[in-house]
Amino acid sequence: MSTQQIDPITFAVIKNAMDAIVDEIAYTVLRTARSEIVKDVMDYSAAICDRHGQMVAQAKTIALHLGAIPEAMAAVQARYGDRLAPGDAVIVNDPYEGGMHLPDIFMFVPFFYRGQLEGWCVVICHHTDVGGRVPGSNASDSTEIYQEGLRIPVMKLYEAGQVNETLERLIAQNVRVPDRVLGDLRAQYAACQVGVRELTGLFDRYQREPARAYLAELLDYAERLTRAEIRTWPKGTFTFEDFIDDDGLSGEAIPIRVALTVHEDHVSVDYAGSSPQVRAAINSTRSYTQSCTYLSVRCALKGDVPNNAGVFRCVKIEVPEGTVLNPRQPAAVAARALTGYRVFDAMLGALAQVVPDRIPAAGEGGNTVVCLSGQHPDGKPYIIVDMICGAWGARPHADGIEAITNASQNLSNTPVETLEAQHPVRVEAYELEADTCGAGRFRGGLGIRRSYRVLADNVLLQLRADRMKFQPYGLEGGMPAKPAVNLLTRGDTVESLPSKVGMQIALNDQVTHIQPGGGGFGDPLARPIEDIERDVWNHKLSAAYAREHYRVVVDAHTGRADVAATEALRRAALH
Repeated sequence: MSTQQIDPITFAVIKNAMDAIVDEIAYTVLRTARSEIVKDVMDYSAAICDRHGQMVAQAKTIALHLGAIPEAMAAVQARYGDRLAPGDAVIVNDPYEGGMHLPDIFMFVPFFYRGQLEGWCVVICHHTDVGGRVPGSNASDSTEIYQEGLRIPVMKLYEAGQVNETLERLIAQNVRVPDRVLGDLRAQYAACQVGVRELTGLFDRYQREPARAYLAELLDYAERLTRAEIRTWPKGTFTFEDFIDDDGLSGEAIPIRVALTVHEDHVSVDYAGSSPQVRAAINSTRSYTQSCTYLSVRCALKGDVPNNAGVFRCVKIEVPEGTVLNPRQPAAVAARALTGYRVFDAMLGALAQVVPDRIPAAGEGGNTVVCLSGQHPDGKPYIIVDMICGAWGARPHADGIEAITNASQNLSNTPVETLEAQHPVRVEAYELEADTCGAGRFRGGLGIRRSYRVLADNVLLQLRADRMKFQPYGLEGGMPAKPAVNLLTRGDTVESLPSKVGMQIALNDQVTHIQPGGGGFGDPLARPIEDIERDVWNHKLSAAYAREHYRVVVDAHTGRADVAATEALRRAALH
């Protein structure tokens, strides 16, 4: 079927059908998974690829995962070629064979229609534990991949619908919570089977050749829209630099440098000058760096561009080997998400120079991971992997959003009731933290305070945070947000903790994390006084903050501004 024979109505129907099918795959994972990190935090992704392995549809899940599919898919195709059959399921988590970090296990299920391969259903889940030196397999202070857990090369977990008992037993023997890990793997397989069923119905309705043509057109359509929009962008090279505080093993800042070049109908991105790979586990695999890059560009495009590999065709990426964004083996990568968030922030900083009316100031810097682990009285291990999502930076035309997932994710904060019902912990604070945002014509969103009191002894705390030294930036004269804070309370003593820490804590100790807010956008003095009054009345800003950052005198009790005092304060500030 040629392009001229593509019927626009049928095209729209098939496009929406693919979106519906991939979302149904995602909903099936949500309904059948065993672990909180999947069914409550929603740290998983789903996609559909065509017979060539190109992603044609993605679910409303973790966007940062999906741009890594091409490298993982290439590894699967290189390993098995045409040696797959209906009912097979291939898994991989090896970061040096297309994966991202060991807890993220990819599952690829081929879709056969009347004996021929026509596509793939893909589900990626972050598993609670995959072994290694510490519970959760996500520590930032590991120094080589071998410490981080079970590395799974490209292998069949299911063959013709039958589980590979050898591989399943090997996994179960090497993880701390096998019921959850195996349960989530089965949820991945069940979800992919739903996708195979629905794709079969789609091919039954439209038949093989027309269906192939429309899937190819989905990719071409996204590419055409992307190239057309890039043609309207100003041409040139736009640079930006952002930093990770440190790797937790040394105090050295870690620069992420990006040079974004806008060509006639595509962009190229070069990360030369970024930090060499580091000892700790915050190195990002090339596949993950590429995924963050694709996502950043996609965020700058108009909303009607389909989310598929057609967009990827318009983005050329150079990542020097041996850097924190493309490490050599056996570099540790378990906490690579932190570096991905900073890649996203750096890319948005460059894109803000290209399309300033679309790009927000920096958000909270990505989720903070709080991992608490130990043993129940009966000796069975428990692992809490809590990911705290916080705030967006101010937008060009509105305040930042708070208590929301980072723009690069689609995560959810774990419900307090779920944490307390299943683990020896009590959440004593879960609230917005006043004054954490960056001031501006539009202010950033507020950060979140979350406090955990442990109700057991001999608990291992792993805390991965950032943005203590390098605050979320503002744009167009907006102010940076306040830095992150980590606290440990023991009795009457409150101790500050570094951004990345692993330590034993005891019964009744309390761990508190206060996230940064988002950066501000525009001149703070241009913010309407009534907006400042509303924020003070709602206890989002203090009267002291309003005075310092906005030069507005507000009564803390009434939330009303004193106009005369404000004018006097602003006149004094000018002198």
